[in-house]
Amino acid sequence: MDHLFASADDVTTALGGTGYLADEALATVTFLATRLNRPILLEGEPGTGKTALAEALAQALDLRLIRLQCYEGIDATQALYDWDFPRQILHLRTVEAISRDERQDPRALEAELFDERFLLARPVLQALREAPCVLLIDEIDRADDEFEAFLLEVLSTWQVTIPELGTVSAATPPIVVLTSNRTRELHDALKRRCLYHWIDHPGLARELEIVRTRLPEVSAALAEQVVTLVQRLRTSGELIKPPGVAETLDWARALETVGATRLDAEVAAATLGAALKYREDSERIRASLDKLLTA
Repeated sequence: MDHLFASADDVTTALGGTGYLADEALATVTFLATRLNRPILLEGEPGTGKTALAEALAQALDLRLIRLQCYEGIDATQALYDWDFPRQILHLRTVEAISRDERQDPRALEAELFDERFLLARPVLQALREAPCVLLIDEIDRADDEFEAFLLEVLSTWQVTIPELGTVSAATPPIVVLTSNRTRELHDALKRRCLYHWIDHPGLARELEIVRTRLPEVSAALAEQVVTLVQRLRTSGELIKPPGVAETLDWARALETVGATRLDAEVAAATLGAALKYREDSERIRASLDKLLTA
């Protein structure tokens, strides 16, 4: 791959142009990934900007973003390719209808059924064929060990073999971003293949900068109140699921949408669903909003 970024500072500037504010460590990992053709493995709490990095990279580089959402039970078929069976059956019936009085070579017919036109390319195969692009493998920790092993082979060789068609290799390796919420530990073999980075919740100043950058329509005073309250919610240690940066943005956007100019207990309680996603968390925080807002 051609050198997409000249330095880590170049990464910071390019991502900043999309509204994504990367710190020095993340910018450096991203720069190295593009230079060394290595995948990036991002771990961290939900809502800290892991998925958003891939989206911002694709936007900054004007590349296609191809997303593979992992889930329990996903296998190579969902990630790589499948055959369009309904179209194959229709083709078979059509051939039979027009050749009733002629001898049909079974081998030729079978070859036709596994022609390129019946191939359904899934995200990994699309990325190998269409690179340069950005391949986002989201929430890899939801998949099982077998899928990890399959993925490791692809990321090591940048190629796959389709028995009926042959080997597909990426002329240019895609930029690969894997994300994990660490619901389980990934295998060392996959981690060794990647450049690793843990994304933490940002501090108050950086989170405020993110809100001001992404939501310039929100007043400075309201943005500061929202970020300050979210920071207190995270450090309280009482929540099942503390809000991430994504929830901070959602809450600020919701408050601006309802016309709030300042954050008080009434408007905070009415819009709390933008930030908290568990009933127990919402009930606990509603009972202490006055205290939290005046702390």
